[in-house]
Amino acid sequence: MSKQFTLTSILTEQPSILHMQFADGQRFVVDIAPIARAYKSLTRLEEPAVFALASIADGGQAVSWGGDDDLELAADNLRARAIEQAGGFSHEFIWNWMLAHRLTLDDAARAIGVSRRMLAYYRSGQKSVPRTVALACIGWETGKQRVA
Repeated sequence: MSKQFTLTSILTEQPSILHMQFADGQRFVVDIAPIARAYKSLTRLEEPAVFALASIADGGQAVSWGGDDDLELAADNLRARAIEQAGGFSHEFIWNWMLAHRLTLDDAARAIGVSRRMLAYYRSGQKSVPRTVALACIGWETGKQRVA
């Protein structure tokens, strides 16, 4: 897995804040509460004693609570949620936009006016998704809906 998705350290802050550092040197903060509420299997993460058990798992690819496989979240998803909670656009935004419109990498790059290589970087998480790129995706989608 890529450095940008490999955790090197985590720290919990009650009631549900997780501080993360990744192998690429980036630090992020994510609130786990919305995630825990969204999935019935994760509701135990709302318990302070359980949340405090957070540890890095799978060689930095996930966070686990108490070694329970049912209480494990992937590092790439946690990073994406942290970016989104901070008002940014994650690599998952690009994936979801392309999937929703059945766009290939070439078609998507042409649609928003970026190179195929740069779009691949954004989609893989190797480079942050600039707000201008995300807005281009949203604008393209809006324009497509008006035509339909």
